[in-house]
Formats: sequence, structure tokens, C-alpha cells
Amino acid sequence: MRLLPARAATPTAAERVRSILAAAHSMSVVSDGLHTEVRRLDGMGAMGHFHLHAPFEGPGDQAATRVPVRLELTDIAPTPVRDRLRARVTVTGLLAAPYSAEAAGSTCMEFGQAVLEDAQGCAYVTLHDLEQTELDPIAISEAGMLNHLVDDHSELIPLLLRLVRPRPDRGMLRALPVAMDRYGVTLRLECPRTHRDVRLPFTTPVTDIDQAGPRIHALLATARRLSHPNQLLT
Repeated sequence: MRLLPARAATPTAAERVRSILAAAHSMSVVSDGLHTEVRRLDGMGAMGHFHLHAPFEGPGDQAATRVPVRLELTDIAPTPVRDRLRARVTVTGLLAAPYSAEAAGSTCMEFGQAVLEDAQGCAYVTLHDLEQTELDPIAISEAGMLNHLVDDHSELIPLLLRLVRPRPDRGMLRALPVAMDRYGVTLRLECPRTHRDVRLPFTTPVTDIDQAGPRIHALLATARRLSHPNQLLT
């Protein structure tokens, strides 16, 4: 009987974009020749400041008066791993008027496209994709949970390493959690010149934040059942 599935489920591009838009603490807004840094999103995420809706379908002359806008966000690992940039998200669209950081409430934005750039390449996400995607329950809490693991329970990380296949290189310098989502935890294994990420999948995806703790404890229980770190998972 296998202790872990052969392949870990991973978030779709739409899920990752949705999570980054929700969890971001800052973003850059480029519009009408101006580059505005919007910081302290106050837990509302980017979509607390911009309301995305379908492109305008009225007369062409009315659409021509719209102002192009680009939202730029970076996804940074909350833990002190090597190469902390996890992804970039760019959302393009149109505004009815030049963007103002002082505007009360959210700004309506006609959605053009969203682009996710990460180590795997570029992925394009449509408005339909975003609207059909539920927010990952862990997205908003991920940073706090990972830092809690590193700062207060670092002794558990070597235990999680028992689940890594193929086994870590002998020259590995350290391992740290670099990401967590509804599907599992990702560890970054750092060697002197290289690093690799390894996913440890949950048995089933998290559907509520209260399930995250039990899922992690289940991973730890599986690791403890291994009699030796070099034992094969069979």
C-alpha cells in the first residue's frame, strides 16, 4: 500500500492568480503614463481596490475613451528561502477614467487578461477562469502558517523530509517550507549551488481553513510511521 500518491495535485493557473490577487500586500498600477505603488492593501487584496468585469460591448467610440491600465503583483515566499520570488502576475484592462489612488471604494476595471509567470513559464487566465475559481482557503493565512512552522516548530521539518522522494542530496544545506496551498506543502531543498522544490500532497484538498492543521498533522503522522528516513514508501 502506498503512503503517498505518485503525483501531487497542484493549483491551476487560475487558482494561483486568484490567491495572489487576494493575498498580496502591495501592487503597482500603471495607467495614463503614471506608475503608482499601492501598499498596505489592508487584507482586501488587489480586488478590494479593483472590481473586474467583462469588457465593454457598446459603440466603438465610447470604448475608445477608456484608459489602459496594468496591475503588477509579485508573489514572494514568506519564509527566508533562497530565491524568494515565486511568481509574477500582470492583469491588464481598461478604466473609464485615469486611475486615482485617492478614489473612495473600488475602481471598476474592464478585464483584458491575466498572465502568471513563474518557473514553469507563462500562463494566461481569462475572467471566466477567475470567476469559476474558488479562493484557496489557505491563501490568506499561508504566510502566517509557514512562518509559524519555521519559527516555532522547526524540529518538524526534518520529519517531513522523510516523505521526500527521491531522497534529498547528501550535500543539502537546509530545507524550508516555501509554499502551502489547499493541495499540500512545498519544501525547498537547498544545496550549495542549486535547489529543488518538493511537494508533499495532502490526502484530500482543503476546503476550509480549519482543515489545514489536521492535514499537516496527517503528513507528520505518515512521516513518523516510517521506521527510518531511508525507508522506501511502498
